[in-house]
Formats: sequence, structure tokens, C-alpha cells
Amino acid sequence: MYKKDISNDLQEILSQAVDKIKQEMGESFSFDKVNLAELERITGISRSKLRRYKKEGFIIKPHGNTGRKSDSTVLSGYTGVLDDLLRNNVTNAVVCYDRITALGYQGGQTQVRVYIENHNDLIPPKRKLVSSQGNRGRRYETGPGEAYQMDWGFVNIESNDGVTYKVACFAMICHHCGQRYIEFFPNAKQENLFIGMIHAFYYMGVPDYVLTDNMKSVVISRDPDGKPIWQHDYEAFMNLIGFKTKLCKPRHPFTKGKVERLVRFVKENFVVGRLFSNVTELNIQALRWCNDQNTKYHKAVDCVPDEKHQRSCWKVARVLETSHELSFYLCPIRLISFDGFVNYEGRRFGVPYWYHKKTCRINRKDFEITIYDDELTKVLVKHDVTWSRKDRFCRDQYAIEQPEEYPSIPVKAKMFELETKEPEPDPRFSRFNFEEGLWDE
Repeated sequence: MYKKDISNDLQEILSQAVDKIKQEMGESFSFDKVNLAELERITGISRSKLRRYKKEGFIIKPHGNTGRKSDSTVLSGYTGVLDDLLRNNVTNAVVCYDRITALGYQGGQTQVRVYIENHNDLIPPKRKLVSSQGNRGRRYETGPGEAYQMDWGFVNIESNDGVTYKVACFAMICHHCGQRYIEFFPNAKQENLFIGMIHAFYYMGVPDYVLTDNMKSVVISRDPDGKPIWQHDYEAFMNLIGFKTKLCKPRHPFTKGKVERLVRFVKENFVVGRLFSNVTELNIQALRWCNDQNTKYHKAVDCVPDEKHQRSCWKVARVLETSHELSFYLCPIRLISFDGFVNYEGRRFGVPYWYHKKTCRINRKDFEITIYDDELTKVLVKHDVTWSRKDRFCRDQYAIEQPEEYPSIPVKAKMFELETKEPEPDPRFSRFNFEEGLWDE
């Protein structure tokens, strides 16, 4: 049966049943000869109702009281209270119901909800018209290479085994031209913030200052004068690279709205349907996506970001030079566990046993994870990049020759070993001597 043949209209159901009986009876059909028992079987309508419909020619007429409303209901007498509540912008039906119930209302909450829906004209508008106050505000603008914006975004990753976990996306954008850079990390810790900023500065140059919100890894609190108290590691990082940081007001998109829009654009454009095997492959795809977006025309900035950045911003932004001090931020320090592992990005990697210090440094670059000594003077071991939770062992992680223990006091406990006798050879095989020949003659 098709959906168009299915109907809940009582008149249509009854008409179709009567037409079916009319086709079966042929020319002998008349309303007086219609079998009510057969009609009840077809329609499911009780025989008493069918008998009443038969008198009307099987035409269902509306009830006599249809459309009439009672002059007074259980809500009458409380409508004034509800009107006052609606005029005061109290639109919660539960609150209105509690108020009139305390005054003696004995009806249900549904009638209160219906009354509120039918009297929305009493609710004051959310925004009232006021007289013009002049300039209401201007968007924050900066010169070429003067300021970048940075922020974190978070994305859910679903693995093959059905486990879902979160990864952090570091985003930085040039305030002037819209040049953008993104990079993914397993978490949003401060060490990953430093790595993301260094890679972004390599990609875009070092600006005069960076705009960000009140991150815990950036600012601790403010002094009585309202000046920020920087986190000491972040302050040392600023002094090393040579830039300043400006904090934005909370919930104020006019200053840091570009990077917030970039995070949203990454989630709606780059993340959708993305497949990858490890974090390095994901970041390679992210860098390729940044290069593609930076060479396209963007209406918001009315330019091609890469062309404008090369033409104007690079003349002001400084090139980040690699130094030994900068390498310490790219290679965070880690403690070595008792079983010879270091924890990095939620995974454990083995360290050779001949390295006797308790700390080392680790770095992820391309498709390798490299473990250095704590002074970055020697490479200890290299591992393949992976997001697997299994421990990654290394060669020489444990000593092959194990130390042997000897008794510290004289040994007095004794046991006895029985002498084992070899069985005598069978004389039938005495003629065979396999050492001198096949047999003795």
C-alpha cells in the first residue's frame, strides 16, 4: 500500500469503505442494504456509530459544540497575574505556574504554556530602540608585521578501535594580511605552545607583539595596577626571541576575532573527512592546507595573504635565527622512569641503559622521535613517529650481562645427587663398530 492511500481522516476512511462495498454490490447497491457488520470489519468503527452515520448518508457532520469556547475556565481569574509576569519578561512557564499555584490555581501547567504562547505580544522586545550615541566602536587594526594572533582549538579523533580522544590545534594568523599557520599536538601544554610558536615564527617571521587571551601558560595573574604577571617560562621565552605579548579582553572578538574565526574555519574546512595515520602526516597535510589557503584570495582582507605578507609584512617582521638556546624549547626535558622509558605526548619510548642520567630531552621532527642527552650534545636513540599506546623499546635498553649474586655467609645446607648408570649395550649389536667401520668381521 502506498503512503498516499494511508489516511487518518475518518470521512475518507468511511468513504473508501463504502465505495468498496458499492463496487462489490454493483447496480443493486443502496445505502439501506449496506451490511454494517462488513463495514465494521473494514473500517474498525463501532456498529452504533455506523448506524448513526447511515442515517446521514455516511456523511460525518461536525459536532454541534465545535468551535465554541467556555466563557470561564480554570485559568480565569489568574490571567491578570500572568499578564503582569509576561510584561516583566518572565516567560518561564514553570515560574508562572508556581506563582499562580500559590494564589490558588488548581489547573495544569499545559494551560499556562498555551496562554504564554498566545500572548507573546505582552513580552517586551529583547532590544529597545535608543537614540544614536555616535561612534560605537572600531575594529582593531595593526600595521604590516606588527601583530599576530594565536589561540588553541580542540578536535576529536576517532581511532580504528572506536576510541575517541582529543587533540589540540595551535593556530596563529597575521593581523594585517591574514597569513595563517596551524599545527596539531596531542595536548595544549606550555611546551607545545612554545614549539608551535617557534614553527609559526619560522613560517611567518617574528612580529613586534602577539595577541592572545589569558592562558595559564602565558599569564599567572595581575598586579594591583592591572599589569599582567607573566609565567616565568613564557617571560624567558619572550625575552629570548624578542617579542611582546598583549592580552585581549575576555569575550571581545574585535581584538582576537581573526584567530577565533580561523579555528572555526579549520574545524569546518580542514578537519571534515580528514584521514591520517600519525601526527607527522597530519601536520604535513595541515602545512599543505595552509600553503593552499595563503595563496587564495580572501574577501575579508581583500588580498592574497601570501602575496601581501611577502610584499609588506616580511619587511617589518624579523627572521627567526636558530640558536642553541632555542633548541631547548624544541626539545623539552623528560624524566627517565625506573624501567628505562620517557613519556612524550602520552607515549613511552625506550632509552639505552648505558645513559646513566635521570633526565634527557626529546624532539619530534618529520617521521622520527629523537632522544638527546640533557645538554643536547649527543643523540641517544631514535624512534619512529607513532600514536600507538604501546611502549616502544630500543636497542640496549636493558643490559645483556646481568650481575651475579654470591653467598655472603658460609653455605651449610646440603643435598645429595644420585649416580646415573648408563645401560649396558645389547650383545647382538656388538659386531657393529661405527667408529672403525660398518661392522667387525
